[in-house]
Amino acid sequence: MYHRLLVPLEHSPYDRGILTHVRDLARFCRASIVLIHVADGWAARNQLHLHLRESEEMREDRDYLERVCAELEGEGFRAECVLASGDPSEEIAAAAERERCDLIAMATHGHRFLADLIRGSVADAVRHRSLVPVLLVRGAPDAAAAGDRREPARDG
Repeated sequence: MYHRLLVPLEHSPYDRGILTHVRDLARFCRASIVLIHVADGWAARNQLHLHLRESEEMREDRDYLERVCAELEGEGFRAECVLASGDPSEEIAAAAERERCDLIAMATHGHRFLADLIRGSVADAVRHRSLVPVLLVRGAPDAAAAGDRREPARDG
């Protein structure tokens, strides 16, 4: 059914839920997994244009992606990772095409109306931009309280 799954990670506790779901799906479909994190801070958004070096946040994000990828490979999955920068929804949709993925599987925070109006919803934007199916898995309501190093920058 699916051969290559794109999994956006935000480097937050919400990642655990989508990774659990994706492991089962990838195992069932015998699919490979492509992890992506889109760094969207000021330095990341302006890195190429201003010829900036990789920021500390981007180095931490790269280390995180590589660590999760290695864990998946250690469990027998075919996995790779991509660190992108810029607008998350644009980068995720573009990566799905570029990496030839046939499903995007991502976590959502479950915000409703006002929070989405104020913060936006990466998941909703990806759903509208993507040319491949998007699977949305609601993250655990208490995930943000799990003590991650930072709060998610945007709803995803």
